[in-house]
Amino acid sequence: MQRRQFVSFAACSAAALCAPAWAQEKPLLIGCSAPTTGPLASSGLDIQRGTEAAMAQINARGGIHGRQLQLQLLDDAYLPERAAANVKKLLAQDDMLALLSCFGTPTNQALLPLVQEAGIPYVAPVSGALSLRKGQRNVFHVRASYSDEIVRLVQRLAEMGLKNIAIVYQDNSYGQEMLADASRALDALGQKPALQASVATDGQNLASVVAQVAAARPTAVLLATAGTVSVGLVRGLRKSAAGVLLAGISPTLPSDSLKPLGEDASGIALSMVVPDPHRAKLQLVRDYQSAMRAKGQEEFSQGSLEAYVNTRVLAEGLERAGRDPNAQRLNAALAGIKKLNLGGFAIDYASQPPYVGSRFLDLGVLGSSGRFV
Repeated sequence: MQRRQFVSFAACSAAALCAPAWAQEKPLLIGCSAPTTGPLASSGLDIQRGTEAAMAQINARGGIHGRQLQLQLLDDAYLPERAAANVKKLLAQDDMLALLSCFGTPTNQALLPLVQEAGIPYVAPVSGALSLRKGQRNVFHVRASYSDEIVRLVQRLAEMGLKNIAIVYQDNSYGQEMLADASRALDALGQKPALQASVATDGQNLASVVAQVAAARPTAVLLATAGTVSVGLVRGLRKSAAGVLLAGISPTLPSDSLKPLGEDASGIALSMVVPDPHRAKLQLVRDYQSAMRAKGQEEFSQGSLEAYVNTRVLAEGLERAGRDPNAQRLNAALAGIKKLNLGGFAIDYASQPPYVGSRFLDLGVLGSSGRFV
């Protein structure tokens, strides 16, 4: 990969496909814990699709210094104890080089102490929680923070003249942190939440929460939720609080939840930490779409694009770490990434820990097709 001037990542020559003989010995093994079952399975499957598409694209170009990338993803069902157990299994493998794109706030809270103790490079926790962004020298965040997303959404709602804003948050560490961020953002504008209602991750109290919101009659509802419970909330609020504006952050509605919602998704405002995956204006998005299609995937999503980006960042670090990377060399290589252009999407780890590579943030409104308009 060139560092100073971007060249289309999808472009490759026949010569690049010929890896040297020594490179066939061992792949570069990358670990991940993510939910491929349970209430947030669609998010984990997006991670798997985007990561595998990026790795296949990299491997088709000859890999990293001729060595192939290989993903080992273990299902944690969005359960913190399972995520920690998965990471212990991954770390027990002598040839495990790095972790990539483990999903969720409570799960990352459980596994990060293990990562820090081991010193293994960890690229792109799929969570924007500020509680995870401490001074670890071996953790390299990519996405903008949830706090940035929340502040941007609240400011936009205020610009629209909306003052009676309710907050519905998931009853776990993710939702509680988002509640605190949203409350601070409203307080900075001289407002208080019209309602604070917690919903169980499995949706057991969904009907009660919908009734609370309907009784409060807010002008807008900020959804600090993720996974299938968000689908139930949207459906319930469309019936019981018709006309109320719904807004959420990037994890609120993963791709697989949009089709079931159908017309109910229309008009929902969402923040984005990567570009629109359906609009191929940027070279990054064109390369992502090409990688997905090469794997037989025609469905594009924010989640799989984020995972694709994360894999590209890790690959850049591996290129810089040299032919025979280890934890120390890879950590140093990742920390040295500055002003990396992935085709219209910038990554920069110029600051001291906590390392956060991207500040990209945008807002979009869903149309009836489930795509941004």
